[in-house]
Amino acid sequence: MNFDFSFVPNYLPYYFEGVKYTLLISLITVFFGALFGSLLFFMKTSNFHIWKIKPLKIIAVVYIEIIRGTPMLLQILIMYAGSKMFFGIDLSPFTSAVIAIALNSAAYVSEIVRAGIEAVDKGQMEAARSLGMKKSTAMMLIPQAVKNILPAIGNEFVAIIKESSMASIIGVNELMFAGKVVVGSTYLGLEPYIVAAVFYFIMTFTLGRIISLIERRMKKSDSR
Repeated sequence: MNFDFSFVPNYLPYYFEGVKYTLLISLITVFFGALFGSLLFFMKTSNFHIWKIKPLKIIAVVYIEIIRGTPMLLQILIMYAGSKMFFGIDLSPFTSAVIAIALNSAAYVSEIVRAGIEAVDKGQMEAARSLGMKKSTAMMLIPQAVKNILPAIGNEFVAIIKESSMASIIGVNELMFAGKVVVGSTYLGLEPYIVAAVFYFIMTFTLGRIISLIERRMKKSDSR
């Protein structure tokens, strides 16, 4: 089997453009996913109730279960096709992808926040509460909770870099879409995707090493 990568120098700008949009999508969705995910967690743990019903908790649980129980690709398609049908808003492919991926990420981030906070020693939470802090304030100020959550958010960033490839289905000019364009231009069925895979690996591997370094430094600070 002979591979032909002679096209790479001529088509590198397409891949670099795809990398730019992939990173942009990932950064935006992780940021808003973290914000909305934290909100979902506080809704899920809220004691607000009407009679014996906790509406905020019900909304959060139903949302999380629906999002985690359906494919992201389907969510992107629904956001893109349904935004105009249901809300009269004609969203661009890029905006549709960002919103859909951020909403998907939020469901997983809410569980990351929950796991990070539950991993904190109960004595620290009781100490914070004894000082008069509200539960939500205490959760955010306990350093161990933040140290538990941040690396997991970094791993979510890595996952989104890969999952953002699904945005290509609606024409977003990210890395996977760039690979498809090169396939159509060169009539090569495999090599352009191999090059795209190399770019994905470089991004995820580099970010993974950075996250590991941050985790090691956090552990060192805990041992002091």
